[in-house]
Amino acid sequence: MEYNFTLKYQISHGDDGGDDVAERLGGGSCDDALLGLGQPGRIALNFSRNANSAELALLSALADVRQALPEAVLIEAAPDFVGLSDVADSVGVTRQNLRKLMLQHYPTFPAPVHEGKAVMWHLADLLTWLREKMAYQVNESEFQMAQLTKQLNLAKSLPNLNKQLLKDMKPFIY
Repeated sequence: MEYNFTLKYQISHGDDGGDDVAERLGGGSCDDALLGLGQPGRIALNFSRNANSAELALLSALADVRQALPEAVLIEAAPDFVGLSDVADSVGVTRQNLRKLMLQHYPTFPAPVHEGKAVMWHLADLLTWLREKMAYQVNESEFQMAQLTKQLNLAKSLPNLNKQLLKDMKPFIY
């Protein structure tokens, strides 16, 4: 099955010219990724990888990038953080339709991970809710990848947790 996902990295400032990075990635089994250059010192790799499972696709891509660019630091894996428009496009409805569902089913609708000018959710949470509560058909490979990228992004934060503070806050979080 084909899995589509994006890995965003911070690279050393001297590597952001593109040609050297592209050459190293292409030689390192990352020829199934489109390289995006934006901010200096940042790259995005948009993978379209065939594998027997979403987990194998993601883990093999992470290993291939590590082999090609050992100094690169993973910033984020996508799809994960999304707005309503992103999810609406994914399941084939309008943003307004999804917002209507959110308002009508507010007790069970997933809570956002960020509220502000832009409201963000974990894609996996919204796709799960749409599948289980609303019986929507969702793309299976996208669903599996969204679950994995959410876990990867959460796991990246674990080393930064203050364990005692987390223990003290636990009654208020869960």
